[in-house]
Amino acid sequence: MKRNSYNAIFNIPNILTVLRIIFIIPFVFAVSKNNYVLAGAVLVISGISDLFDGIIARKYNQITKLGKMLDPTADKLTLMAVMICFGIKFPKIFPFMILLIVKEILMLTAGAVLLKHKITPPSARWYGKISTVVFYVSVITIILLKALWNTDCEVLNIILMTLTATCMLYALYRYFKIFKMMIKEEKY
Repeated sequence: MKRNSYNAIFNIPNILTVLRIIFIIPFVFAVSKNNYVLAGAVLVISGISDLFDGIIARKYNQITKLGKMLDPTADKLTLMAVMICFGIKFPKIFPFMILLIVKEILMLTAGAVLLKHKITPPSARWYGKISTVVFYVSVITIILLKALWNTDCEVLNIILMTLTATCMLYALYRYFKIFKMMIKEEKY
């Protein structure tokens, strides 16, 4: 393997992204053991590493094809793990979690269709990033309330998940418009 291809695979942003995927395991374990402090800490570390991998990749010109595939994969896997865990632990928000899981499956399917047509899926847009931030803020708020005060405020949980679902559905709508445009352009 050439030195340049080695550097393209084993750079800091890609390593941080792989670590985000690995962080899913302690998160799921912590939630299953009702250790919400650890679960929250793992999510915060995962979110910070997500932020830094993008900053480092752009600042030091370490954007790679592998990174472009790994980063959204890590995002989707983390989101799905959080949604499944929280849907089980907080039954009142389960319908919201199902909705968000369906959204993520549709996004993955659209990406696969684009790849099948040899079209590179679009990079994340501001509305996708905002919906992810809203999701993490909502989940971390729910975790903190449970961890610090052993509180499960159903009304707040529903409000937070409604806000999250609204942001994510808006992002899905906007990405679907891009998907349709890309498929239409490919046909011509």
